[in-house]
Amino acid sequence: MILDHLGFSPGVLDGRQGKSLVAALKGFQEQQGLPMTGEMDQNTLRALYPHRAWRPTQTIALTPEMLAGPYVNPMPKDPQVQAKLPALGYRSIMEKLGEMFHTTPAVLLELNSPTTRLAPGSKVVFPNAVPASRSYDPKLPEAWRTTLANLNINAEQPVGAKIVVDKSDEVLRVLDKDGKLVAQFMATMGSEHDPLPIGTWKILGPAYNPPFHYNPDLFWDAKASAKAALLPPGPNGPVGVVWLDLSKPHYGIHGTPEPSTIGRAESHGCIRLTNWDAARLALMVKSGTPAVFQK
Repeated sequence: MILDHLGFSPGVLDGRQGKSLVAALKGFQEQQGLPMTGEMDQNTLRALYPHRAWRPTQTIALTPEMLAGPYVNPMPKDPQVQAKLPALGYRSIMEKLGEMFHTTPAVLLELNSPTTRLAPGSKVVFPNAVPASRSYDPKLPEAWRTTLANLNINAEQPVGAKIVVDKSDEVLRVLDKDGKLVAQFMATMGSEHDPLPIGTWKILGPAYNPPFHYNPDLFWDAKASAKAALLPPGPNGPVGVVWLDLSKPHYGIHGTPEPSTIGRAESHGCIRLTNWDAARLALMVKSGTPAVFQK
């Protein structure tokens, strides 16, 4: 949880050991100038000690806003059917609350109980992803500021001068103007059919809460009968809550409807992050930021 607050995201906050936590630890260790062991060793514990006030969980009383829909359940899989919906919203209250606190419904069940009542005023235990500030830039669109608040994104983020996407360890790194690592996110990137486009590109700009232009010609696994469709925006859309367009045509960095698959699945060539990490990255970069993709 502390690593997530510091910008070294393991993706889903689930308290479990695994390659996502190892990668987050290595990123933090690199930033601190420590041996990159990927382990919670004494040097790392000492570096984390000043942040011990951040407790791992927080008990919060649910508000009507936290529970508000609309919800889409079941979520249709056919793009033609999805295109007829007003939005590709969350499938359930649990899914919304999971993303809000950077975790999954399964983890919320572990922290609470299957009998926990999801109603205004009910007290629920969450991973402590509550940000220090929600004072977002007023120049940002109001709907996007609402999305940032709903995902518990801290308004204060480091300035990224360059992005490095490294396929070898499945992470996206953010460097400042001096080349120092300031943030790192677990990522899913490319596949055998749609490999990561190695090279140096630029971020052209963001699309907040974007619709998705589904073009079956760009998907190797699309059905022969598939037709183009314009899918509505929403956290459960194919690119999640934000799309960072790249100078490589048809490629971008974006969110996902399935955060638990990040770092554990393949993509259609683009770089996929959890919705909350993609939203955080969007606050760190700007149009023209270089993006280096390497093996």
